[in-house]
Amino acid sequence: MRTSQKAQRFTESVIREMTRIFNARGDRPGANLAQGFPDFPAPEAMKEAACRAIRNEVNQYAITWGAKSLREAIADKTERDYGYRPDPERELTVACGATEAMIAALLALVDPGDEVIVFEPYYENYGPDAILSGAKPRFVRLHAPDWRWDERELRSAFNERTRAIVINTPNNPTGRVFDLGEMSQIAELCAKWDVVAITDEIYEHIVYEGQHHSMATLPGMRERTVTISGLSKTYSATGWRIGWLIAPPEATSAIRKVHDFLTVGAAAPLQEGAAVALRFAPEYYADLAEFYRERRDFTCPMLRESGFEFADPEGAYYILADFSRLSEADDVAFARWLIEEVGVATVPGSSFYVEPESGRHRVRFCFCKRMETLHAAARLLEGLRTIV
Repeated sequence: MRTSQKAQRFTESVIREMTRIFNARGDRPGANLAQGFPDFPAPEAMKEAACRAIRNEVNQYAITWGAKSLREAIADKTERDYGYRPDPERELTVACGATEAMIAALLALVDPGDEVIVFEPYYENYGPDAILSGAKPRFVRLHAPDWRWDERELRSAFNERTRAIVINTPNNPTGRVFDLGEMSQIAELCAKWDVVAITDEIYEHIVYEGQHHSMATLPGMRERTVTISGLSKTYSATGWRIGWLIAPPEATSAIRKVHDFLTVGAAAPLQEGAAVALRFAPEYYADLAEFYRERRDFTCPMLRESGFEFADPEGAYYILADFSRLSEADDVAFARWLIEEVGVATVPGSSFYVEPESGRHRVRFCFCKRMETLHAAARLLEGLRTIV
């Protein structure tokens, strides 16, 4: 059967493939540090609220663009965290996770032939999303080891065909938190070229160094920014698939139409649980950052002792590490070898680049795990230098 040219331009998710390969090992000792899902419980109050909603027969369609209780909670939290309150009726859309939110935004705002700027290494969905929307992705490199871009390269990427730029900070897979100067530079270029900033801020509360700057709070940017976030990372519920978009009314109207025909709507009872989670006290978010800081501060020295080289992440919960001191194999072979022979799952670095060669000496580790899991990984990686 003939398939579309679009579908032939990218592969299935390598991240999720690594989890499947790891799970195929059966009961052998191991640690899955590939896919970014926690292996510890989600907050009890959030889960109980969802169960209560199910028992109270909140089991049919919610409003397509999101239950009123959740949209109000998102608006209130945005005002508390960032100083402005989006209109829940005209500027908010609840989607099936930040993943659907991103493709809905691109399909709603980008036309075939437009260009979309994407920083690389990038979360693996962004390139295919641009392709599926009919646009041409234009990549701007974040340069190792500190994962910063060259201003000249960024400026040269903007032109009269540029319609949008995708920004992910705190960043997956590098752990960079873009500083205010960098965000202001992007804002200046967006204003100059009339470009929409689509910002994936799913890791907004997981910051160790510096500060998270939400693009919509910069002068003149609220009217040209689509802000995406969700439940998965902050509230440890990646399987709930609850995300949202904040955008100006005209953009929201277009996004809602696309969202409607992509998925109709997110799960109604889970939206009620999410509404409770978004009203957690400020202490929850401070504790979350410290919780992950402990894991970062354990994982970084453990990986260095094993022979990996990298910059410590400033945010999110990933480490994109160079293994060239350990092996001459390419990233895919090395990642598969780590699973089969060592028992530790990672993600091949090439899945985060448009040209696989750029990531052939890197793998990504995630540390959103119980300390027991990270200690198990440390034991498995012990003596790695002597066996590769």
